Amino acid sequence: MTIVYVVAGGPTEEIVLDGFLFTHEDILYIGADHGAITLLEAGITPYAAVGDFDSMTKEEWLTVKESVQEIEGFQAEKNETDTELAILKALEFSPTCIYVTGVTGGRLDHYESNLHTVYRMQKQFPQTPIYIMNKTNRLQFLFAGTHQITKDASYDYLSFYPFGEAVEKMTLRGVKYETTDLDIPIGSSRFTSNEILADFATATFTKGTCLMIQSKDA
Repeated sequence: MTIVYVVAGGPTEEIVLDGFLFTHEDILYIGADHGAITLLEAGITPYAAVGDFDSMTKEEWLTVKESVQEIEGFQAEKNETDTELAILKALEFSPTCIYVTGVTGGRLDHYESNLHTVYRMQKQFPQTPIYIMNKTNRLQFLFAGTHQITKDASYDYLSFYPFGEAVEKMTLRGVKYETTDLDIPIGSSRFTSNEILADFATATFTKGTCLMIQSKDA
């Protein structure tokens, strides 16, 4: 089992370095640009550092060069974001899953960019679950079909939002508020703050893309 953490350069207070289920020994870390410094400052040497490194000081860059075995540098003028390049690097290891952290705080344009990047990458590589994590939330994109969602004591709440288009015929089982064949139109907040009651819940829908958010209070 290979679990890859992509650590980006967002605010340190939002970054999760060991999740709730894993220890450092279970995880392969990749630093996206300044995320490599965040890892090193936490006492974790990333397997690789990826990006244009334009957010680093000269001293930080020298630290990365001295500490990280594999560095993939790119020009600042490029089509891909550093996070996207780091996810592509993570996929080289055929991981069980990928966690992306350090992408939800700070600049909202960066958050939106990373959210759309993960959506596109998840659609391109549906066999590898890609999660966005911060200290209180875990986000994942779901596509049409049936999905089993295991109850996780780390998260109290479960929400679903249509992404890009309406979701059709959502059926939820094993949750506090069950539904049968309900559509979720763009702009709807009806599927916010549900709760898993059983060991696992199921979400089934026939069309569209769902942004699923598992949350807890801070």
